[in-house]
Amino acid sequence: MSYLAPSEFVTKMVDAGESKVFMSTRDTLIRAYMAGAILALAAVFAVAVSQQTGYPIIGAILFPVGFCMLYLLGFDLLTGVFVLSPLALIDKRPGVTLGGVLKNWGLVFTGNLAGAVTVAVMMSIVFTNGFSTEPNAVGKVIAGIGEARTLGYKEYGAAGMLTLFIRGVLCNWMVSTGVVGAMISTSVSGKVIAMWMPIMVFFAMTFEHSVVNMFLFPSALIMGGNFSVMDYIVWNELPTVIGNLVGGLAFTGLTLYSTHLRTGAKKKAFPRAA
Repeated sequence: MSYLAPSEFVTKMVDAGESKVFMSTRDTLIRAYMAGAILALAAVFAVAVSQQTGYPIIGAILFPVGFCMLYLLGFDLLTGVFVLSPLALIDKRPGVTLGGVLKNWGLVFTGNLAGAVTVAVMMSIVFTNGFSTEPNAVGKVIAGIGEARTLGYKEYGAAGMLTLFIRGVLCNWMVSTGVVGAMISTSVSGKVIAMWMPIMVFFAMTFEHSVVNMFLFPSALIMGGNFSVMDYIVWNELPTVIGNLVGGLAFTGLTLYSTHLRTGAKKKAFPRAA
């Protein structure tokens, strides 16, 4: 059968987390770089389709193509390793340490950022004809997103920060469900369908994804978005990263692990009196 039972795919999650902790620095950076770049291209694609059609839902329906490509190719997103790597530590796999998990997160963050910024520079060149013209229609939309999703939160102070954090939590609840989706089937079609559904939900609801934002905001800054690098870091990226960590680990990783791999004790049945 192409479908794996929950106890089987949760074991695969822990195995995957262990392998990521022990992966070489070179391989981790390369895989993270490619994941950030591919996801950035998918974000460009989705924004372009939304702008051209006037229907954002179409962009949301099509955006998961990038996520599916990068996971089928074995590349890594920060949102995914936030969920998988800690499970190997919680499961007490030999040699897995907190330091190893944190190193994995740091390397994946670095690789994702480098890949996303590379695409941001490339697409900014495309949108401005080599910086010789004003950004085209898609470039202007991206610049507007950068302003709205930094200064828009900043305007509301602590309430805006809370909103940003919760949108980060909800994002990786869905995105990490897509990561798990890649493991619940042994067929490519099954993996794609299982990944597609939650990723479409996250994008349609405009939740905050730390790696997508690594493309959107640098791209907006390059094309003259009216906000600062510090606005981006404080009023988007850092709260989003923390929200992604909490959402993915709490609502996907730990829930699946605790109930499918470390199940609770069954209640002993006693014969009923006649």
